[in-house]
Amino acid sequence: MRLAELEIFTVAPPDPGMGGRYWIFPRLTTTCGIVGYGECYASTVGPVAMRAVIEDVFARYFEGENPENVERMFRRTYSSGFTQRPDPTVMGAFSGLEIACWDILGKARERPVWALMGGRMNERVRAYTYLYPLAHHDSADFWISPEMAAEAAAAKVEEGWTALKFDPAGPYTMRGGHMPAMSDVTRSVAFCKAIREAVGDRADLLFGTHGQFTPGGAIRLGQALEPYSPLWFEEPTPPDNHAAMAEVARAVRIPVATGERLTTKAEFTQVLRAGAATILQPALGRAGGLWEGKKIATLAEGFGAQIAPHLYAGPVEWAANIHLGVTCPNLLLVETIETEFHAALIGATIKVEEGFIAAPSGPGLGIAFNEDLARAHPCDRAGLHLEMQDDPCDWQNGNAFAGGSPE
Repeated sequence: MRLAELEIFTVAPPDPGMGGRYWIFPRLTTTCGIVGYGECYASTVGPVAMRAVIEDVFARYFEGENPENVERMFRRTYSSGFTQRPDPTVMGAFSGLEIACWDILGKARERPVWALMGGRMNERVRAYTYLYPLAHHDSADFWISPEMAAEAAAAKVEEGWTALKFDPAGPYTMRGGHMPAMSDVTRSVAFCKAIREAVGDRADLLFGTHGQFTPGGAIRLGQALEPYSPLWFEEPTPPDNHAAMAEVARAVRIPVATGERLTTKAEFTQVLRAGAATILQPALGRAGGLWEGKKIATLAEGFGAQIAPHLYAGPVEWAANIHLGVTCPNLLLVETIETEFHAALIGATIKVEEGFIAAPSGPGLGIAFNEDLARAHPCDRAGLHLEMQDDPCDWQNGNAFAGGSPE
């Protein structure tokens, strides 16, 4: 069995505020006709450039190779170009191709991917969701309204969700860490208070930030949130400075989570050694794929840390996250984005039921990728998958920020 053909689907989801402006799905076919699908979490370059990177990585390191040789393909991709260090763009290309290999291997053996990676530790995995506006909410006002957030949180808890993420702390910018505006601190506290009062102890609160603060600013904010006992304080400082994040982790009595922008076990090892976080959030479409994700989870287990695979992408990466989660004794949560488009792209084969996802039973990733739907939504957007804003924090007029790829 050898890898023979590559096709790439670059898809523009109808709602770019729920998963990004574009999704990239590589499709691999073997010489014996088995097809596998993966997903690249690529927010560093545009889709045309990323397509060229994926094609180059495939031609150099995957084409003609046995898809079983995941470790060999990883080492060649990681090192052969005289890099031998984490590269988010190249490893993003590798990750999507690697996930597709596991889909092929599972189909060849008529077993789910989790069965090939240590077996089923968890019968089901616990999911979490971002809070999004309800149908009657004004979408612009929602992101700065504690009352609307609390209403959305209560609705999600009634559906069975036990963990809810929200991000009211102001802009994440290309300028690096800043001191939060006092109005951002006040709003963040109001969000936590309103949501906690709405859901009580029926759900964990996941406080999202995106590397926008200095250590001092993150500590001020985190200490203000402590009375509401969030489950985590996500990426409070820029992800390239583990010592700074460790300073926050020591000063704030909320577990720090990080990992969306990190790639390979090398970077996650540095986080663990520094004591920067006790919850790791690898995005499998960037971090190195399923096998590297399993290594990251095992490293975390040795440090007493937990895994919460990140998702701001399409449903193929989500499926991979679930298979990894099924195998991990130190799984905490998997992020989930529910839209009709997400579900339709994989044939609605994997579902959230009352806040949990049963271990997939189908071969490979257990999905039915809808190629016709993917081709019907080609990417025609100029922006990156995610973008940091140029403008600094507004300390005078307040901040309202709906994310890096708003509607």
